[in-house]
Amino acid sequence: MTDEMLPVDDQIAEFKRAIEAVILVAHDPVPPDLLAQLIEQPVVLVETWCEQLRDEYAAQRRGFELRRVAGGFRYQTHHDQTPYVERFVLHDQKARLSGAALETLAIIAYKQPISRAQVASIRGVDPDGVIRTLQARGYIDEVGRDDGPGQAVLFGTTAMFLEKLGIDTVDDLPPIAEFIPSADIVEALEHGLRVTPTEDVAPVFGGSATPGADQPDHDADDHSVPEGDREPGY
Repeated sequence: MTDEMLPVDDQIAEFKRAIEAVILVAHDPVPPDLLAQLIEQPVVLVETWCEQLRDEYAAQRRGFELRRVAGGFRYQTHHDQTPYVERFVLHDQKARLSGAALETLAIIAYKQPISRAQVASIRGVDPDGVIRTLQARGYIDEVGRDDGPGQAVLFGTTAMFLEKLGIDTVDDLPPIAEFIPSADIVEALEHGLRVTPTEDVAPVFGGSATPGADQPDHDADDHSVPEGDREPGY
């Protein structure tokens, strides 16, 4: 029996099965228009069926979910299974981004498109090495050139960056204000970094130090008894 001869509900079920099969074997998120071409159905129906599959998995409390990421659909583990997945994945993970790379990636993600010079002005160090690493990993790429003198290369994040973070667009990034400390925290940090004297300085009365107070070495030299005026045994 062909699909055309199946009842409507059974036809839809078969289309959903086809969608599941394609997304399951795909390495990258599959755009809905590509799914529509493969099963020869309208894009709007494909998106509706994907949403229905997503809701079905959630209702069944599966260990995975169907998510829309970077403009396409993919399967990924459910967020509440993170501890178990981390034990499996992170145990053998070798190459992690350094703190400098993560900092640079965050700057590019929130300020894109941005040039090397602009990244350097924010970080205060030369970012060339880190930018090459991020490009090699596929997280950033050249997205254009500045209109100003020199036409500097501008960088932005890639679809792989969205995929790794599990978001659809950069608009889904958390507001940067959430990561900026409040004014009182900044003030407390600045106060803690101020240099304060660690030695007590004896108060001065009438131009001389308080009796019994220790005098600096040079003061002792200045007020020592001349060689010729010393008494025997001095």
